[in-house]
Amino acid sequence: MTAIPPPMSLLAEVTHRCPLQCPYCSNPLRLDPRTDELSTADWLRVLDEAAAMGVLQVHFSGGEPMARPDLPDLVRHAVSLGLYTNLITSGVLLNAKSLKALTDAGLDHVQLSFQDADTAEAERIGGMAGAQAKKLEAARLIKEDGLPLTLNFVIHRQNAARVPAMLNMAERLGARRVEIAHTQYYGWGLLNRDALLPSRAQLEETEHTVAAARARFGTRLAIDFVTPDYYADQPKPCMGGWGQRFLNIAPTGKVLPCHAAESIPGLTFPTVRESSLQDIWQNAPLFTLYRGTDWMPDPCRSCAFKEQDWGGCRCQALALTGDASATDPVCNQAPGHGVIKQAIANRPAVPPAFRYRRYGNGEITNGT
Repeated sequence: MTAIPPPMSLLAEVTHRCPLQCPYCSNPLRLDPRTDELSTADWLRVLDEAAAMGVLQVHFSGGEPMARPDLPDLVRHAVSLGLYTNLITSGVLLNAKSLKALTDAGLDHVQLSFQDADTAEAERIGGMAGAQAKKLEAARLIKEDGLPLTLNFVIHRQNAARVPAMLNMAERLGARRVEIAHTQYYGWGLLNRDALLPSRAQLEETEHTVAAARARFGTRLAIDFVTPDYYADQPKPCMGGWGQRFLNIAPTGKVLPCHAAESIPGLTFPTVRESSLQDIWQNAPLFTLYRGTDWMPDPCRSCAFKEQDWGGCRCQALALTGDASATDPVCNQAPGHGVIKQAIANRPAVPPAFRYRRYGNGEITNGT
């Protein structure tokens, strides 16, 4: 069997704990409890294995990764192995002391998320009073320290009008890069799709805004722009192709080809508690299931773009067609493309209340 090149990046989801309750969160609907999280020793071993197999970058994420008190130890170990380290954080738990511990450990970069440029709306969307001030202070501390800073904004119908303000905020806070990323509709995003899906006019307006900002900022501020799948004609190459460039490790140690893979029923998810990362990447049935093109149905199998989009998103195919092996319905050639058109047509004029999980119980409830 031909060896598969190693993944470029590891997304280390060290916890699902988070003070925020964003309605488009990439975490699964059923969160992993703290008691089931990998230990510090487990994570140190995983980082050893990742570096040994040729991984170049590790992204510490969650949940909120700063809820783990051992995060500086994990960063320090990753740095000692020559891994590029990136912290993906809400910023609400970051202060001068915790930031110093991370910079002393050698952290390379911080991605700081904002829900909106408007304070009241940001805190409504994220479900945490006082969060915006904490985020702004975190941005100030990061910039003062000299760490490279990226700001992330998730865009949807309830904040798209403020994309110009978001871009101005990124410039004001001294970010080197800003991501203006429309919501992708699986997991919590799918659950809240009617409350989040923008109109085509809103999408076009954000496209114009981003183009104008790129001309204005030039090289001073890099802008990444991610469009919503529902208004595309071809699917994105999800995670660069299933099991080809990236891998995720969930808080419990499950190893996944993407952060939403657990939504696909009937699969066996390998874990670093039982197997090496190298063996999982090369041989686990989960990773070989949709790797490459042999699994593809038509029209993917005969498509000229099959080694560019790799059939699109398996989780989205499942969510919209009930079949993870189907052509991603985003594709205008897909047999199931009509469900995308129907979702857009059924988009309510007034967005409903967000649905979210109340911490402390398992119920999904409505909130404003």
